[in-house]
Amino acid sequence: MFDEVFGLPTHALVVHFAVVLTPLLVAVAVAYALVPRWRPATAWAVVLLSLGTAAAVFASWLSGPRLKEARFATAEGALADSIATHESFATPLLASALGLGAASLVLVYASRGDRFGRAGTLVLSGLTVVLALAAAYYVFRAGDSGARAVWG
Repeated sequence: MFDEVFGLPTHALVVHFAVVLTPLLVAVAVAYALVPRWRPATAWAVVLLSLGTAAAVFASWLSGPRLKEARFATAEGALADSIATHESFATPLLASALGLGAASLVLVYASRGDRFGRAGTLVLSGLTVVLALAAAYYVFRAGDSGARAVWG
């Protein structure tokens, strides 16, 4: 992956997609899971946000170490601690966002035509809500710790 886009670090650009798309996916996926009458109107949003969020979070996860290596390799003290804290949320965010995206896509597939029965759809709905809570938590923690690392 390239390190810069238009002279700006790639990580600084793609994290904004991740920080916007992840909460949107959380909201739409939870609504899809919990309000069956909204499913026909929100299925397209769940599918697009699942794919877009996965791509944005993955690009952020890949570009973060490159930014650290290029600009913060010699960081010490409080800055190094802040960066380490921020890094500690990267993999859990990636796992929860990918899990939420996958569960949401399977839920959309399952609920169209009742492919897994009512019990299967309820289990997938519950899993989607749990993964949405995890993704919301980790995107907040990653974003907050990243902002604190940059802005103090």
